[in-house]
Amino acid sequence: MPISPAQRAALLTAATVLLAAGCSDGGDGAASPVKASASASGLAALKAQKLSWAPCPAPSAAEGGGPSPSPLPGGTPWECSFLQAPLDWSAPDGERIELALIRARAKDSARRIGSLVFNFGGPGGSGVTGLPGFAGDYESLRGRYDLVSFDPRGVGRSDPVECATDKELDAYYALDFTPDDAAEERTLSDAQKRYAKGCERDAGAALPHVGTENAARDMDLMRQVLGDEKLHYFGISYGTELGGVYAHMFPENVGRAVFDGVVDPDAGVEEGALGQTKGFQLALDNFAQDCVDRGDECALPGGSVAEIEKGITDLLAALDKKPIAGIGDRKLTQTQATNGIAQALYSKEFWPYLEQGLDAADGGDGGLLLSLSDSMNGRGENGSYSNIQAANTAINCVDFKERYTLGQAKERLGQFREASPVFGDFMGWALASCSNWPVPGGWEHPDVSAPGSAPILVVGNTGDPATPYEGARAMVKALGKGVGVELTYEGEGHGAYNGGSTCVKKTVDDYLLAGKVPASGTVCKK
Repeated sequence: MPISPAQRAALLTAATVLLAAGCSDGGDGAASPVKASASASGLAALKAQKLSWAPCPAPSAAEGGGPSPSPLPGGTPWECSFLQAPLDWSAPDGERIELALIRARAKDSARRIGSLVFNFGGPGGSGVTGLPGFAGDYESLRGRYDLVSFDPRGVGRSDPVECATDKELDAYYALDFTPDDAAEERTLSDAQKRYAKGCERDAGAALPHVGTENAARDMDLMRQVLGDEKLHYFGISYGTELGGVYAHMFPENVGRAVFDGVVDPDAGVEEGALGQTKGFQLALDNFAQDCVDRGDECALPGGSVAEIEKGITDLLAALDKKPIAGIGDRKLTQTQATNGIAQALYSKEFWPYLEQGLDAADGGDGGLLLSLSDSMNGRGENGSYSNIQAANTAINCVDFKERYTLGQAKERLGQFREASPVFGDFMGWALASCSNWPVPGGWEHPDVSAPGSAPILVVGNTGDPATPYEGARAMVKALGKGVGVELTYEGEGHGAYNGGSTCVKKTVDDYLLAGKVPASGTVCKK
């Protein structure tokens, strides 16, 4: 059951990057807000710029490569352009960067509401490649919206942050990210230092400016240049954090907005990583229960959830001692196996690949789990990496203030192991991912309070592994009374709109297309 190119793209685009999850520090607290003395002429020129739309080229290597996007049903072409934005928003008449945009025009131009801007998460995911990949799921929304997405600063074609060569990344991702002794700790620490220095060498002066607050300012500029009075927005995963920050900064400019697969805005680095650890464990429990329920049809040994999961922990322990054959001359390590397991838990659709990959690895063939890990890390079949992981680290590490050393991460392993025997060590050690970052972070957690904003529909999935359901309720509360509107989906997988629930899809479409705000607390089942 090999993974097709389309499925690989879906896995990659949907992923909230696990390797950097413990560094859910990030942002742009180091970048100051626009100063009162900033050049009015510089801002005016940015707002008055005209976009030159043209047929989309093939994605760049940093975007993940591949062919140019195919036309939509009915022949509607994808169009691409670049938006000029200041590198430093405190000096809008200074150095500028280009942000890559993509759009597909609305089918019903006479009833067009405006642009609907998407961010698919990460942080670090390319919207320019993500939107065509998922466009079929949003075809109903294209009836009255131009579908628009972009590569945020530091991502894809928008001045990408790149930290290492493809060969260096192969070696980096094969490292043991759960060290067992002092020697392995030194090896990991040295590798993380080299990685951070590579990012600094590549991006230099841009690193302080790649965070979430600047991305929110970019979106408001985008709104104006696109000609929209309000920003209509669909954020998934990290895109909900970006949307919440936007709503806080520009509440009067929020139009119809949906947050799906919601990041907990109250969580700092440690709380967020621990919550995600529990979320992945819950998803693994559900995967194992499904296997138990199918009896002999399931390829994995064990008659209970505990027995199946013990088989997984035993496999990971064996890989820690001795990697097995993977793809070509690349072997499957414990870290890559853990990464691949997490990748497959993002969607119930990929549970069969997880089952097959675990069964094959138990027999000495790690190819499928390594392929899943490659998708998480942005590695194409040709060995070229997108910059999704580099951008993820760069954005995360400039948003949050906390900096954990390996020693401090080690002290916290107990609570992570208690939360998950499979993912606990991996997520606990990842707390130190930003310890050597050359740029300070800005916040303990993002402020998303948005008094005066239009209603924002916040969709939580009770079985979400990457952004646990509790985050949706926290977002509703943090947005403020009369702003956050809670919609619950009792399902599996990361996010809800594409999870197969007609109830979720209809509720969201009714809101975005007709302005019908559901009662907060509405529950949808499959």
